[in-house]
Amino acid sequence: MLLITLAVACTNPFFPDFDENQDLLVVDGMITDQNRVNRIRLSRSNPVGQPLVRKPVKGAVVTITDDNGIVSTLEEGPDGTYSTDSLNFRGCVGEKYALRIKINGSDYETDFIEMKPVPPIDSLYYEKVVINASDDSTEVDEGCKIYLDSWDPSGKCLFFRWNYTDTYEYHIPYSIENKICWVYGRSSEVLIRNTSAYSQARISGYPILFISDNTDKLKVKYSILVNQYSLDEAEYNFWNMVENISENVGNLYDITPVAIKGNIKCTSNPDETVHGYFSVSAVTQKRLFIKDEFLGQPNFYTYCATDTIYGMLPYEGLNKTFWVIEDNANEVPSWWVITTFRECADCTTEGTKVRPPFWDDDLRPGQ
Repeated sequence: MLLITLAVACTNPFFPDFDENQDLLVVDGMITDQNRVNRIRLSRSNPVGQPLVRKPVKGAVVTITDDNGIVSTLEEGPDGTYSTDSLNFRGCVGEKYALRIKINGSDYETDFIEMKPVPPIDSLYYEKVVINASDDSTEVDEGCKIYLDSWDPSGKCLFFRWNYTDTYEYHIPYSIENKICWVYGRSSEVLIRNTSAYSQARISGYPILFISDNTDKLKVKYSILVNQYSLDEAEYNFWNMVENISENVGNLYDITPVAIKGNIKCTSNPDETVHGYFSVSAVTQKRLFIKDEFLGQPNFYTYCATDTIYGMLPYEGLNKTFWVIEDNANEVPSWWVITTFRECADCTTEGTKVRPPFWDDDLRPGQ
């Protein structure tokens, strides 16, 4: 015990030596070959040890130039977001693009980056995973793992990256008006693979996502849309460093505490450090629907019913501090089950009532 006490007493705090310049430009954006809006987000870095608050950069002039000399000026939007015109700008495989940024007399740019082709995703599939096993099926808990296969027979795409958006339908188990909604999410981890050391640019059984039994994503119907990108080696190395750091400090959308060298440089001040990366890639997509029975899915609404009211329902506080989740006004005597948790009586607190336009694609022949 004495030795342990002495060891603890001799421990000194370590304060890393960080660059004191805490107002660095952070660039996050990508252009693809898809017919859609491309966005570049500009912000400023945060001081080490301070709360992670996004500080958008406004009033910048942001342009994208291709190797034919055509310049496209991005339109400024809210929160430091600059967007291309979906009607007049679309990336082309084989062409090269450079990003230019002007902010208060400072100039930033990237080298020209070639938009590489990317193969289609061969297959996107899932398997059930037993989380808690038991001889009694009522005590078995199951989750879900989603995998991806891909292959580039041309061998041009050696470095892959993926991200995804997912959607699930959920039902509140009470007779209420807003009981069915859809919830959207996006990936929060770095998903990359390097095939350059192998004889073929082939991906088999890459784990995209694990869905555990502590969510109701799988109770009704779930869908995931995976985007596949082709990277060059420099961008792969960037994302590899981001992955290593994000595993220790949080997720992909946390602000990392150390500088990772990107591909943006300040031409007006070569000594200035710039964070972030400007990505150029073609993209392919594949969607998977899951509508299956998973054992052990819990009931997340056991806490909802907080009281039962008999005789007359008070209007003071109704739909403000309490909500009705079971209406038995026609019975004698009348009674109501109420909740003090709005999310138990209104699904729009978690999602939207607007049905996704793709939600029935799995029911259509050929989909």
